[in-house]
Amino acid sequence: METAFTPFTSFGGGLVIGLGAVLLMLGLGRILGATGIMSGLVLPQNRSEAAWRGALVVGMIAAPGVIFLVSGSMPQVDVPVSPAMIAIGGVIVGLGASLGSGCTSGHGVCGLSRLSIRSLVAVPTFMATAAITVFIIRHVFGG
Repeated sequence: METAFTPFTSFGGGLVIGLGAVLLMLGLGRILGATGIMSGLVLPQNRSEAAWRGALVVGMIAAPGVIFLVSGSMPQVDVPVSPAMIAIGGVIVGLGASLGSGCTSGHGVCGLSRLSIRSLVAVPTFMATAAITVFIIRHVFGG
């Protein structure tokens, strides 16, 4: 399994994510943590936040369509696992985000930039876990 090296696309994506995080913080004083935004939409504690949370989720879903309208082709996504594995992975990520008091976007993008101690611990933990997982899948199981 080979991982593509896409520095320009990755840099552009990082810029857009960073811009979105800054705009959300400046406009609403909220942190761009995708898992927290989605859980606040599904299990609302404050109904007045439903509009911006919904708009952000709709924007995330609609983004590939916007890319298609601009470029004429859909983004290429190759997911070499079954839908059942994607669902299981989603549940595991959701549980991990709950246990970690946030997800990679909340801790990595917003928490680190605010010098949050919790994020300074969480992000290296995420990265080490990811590296160990990739090593096990690629070299132990041969995936």
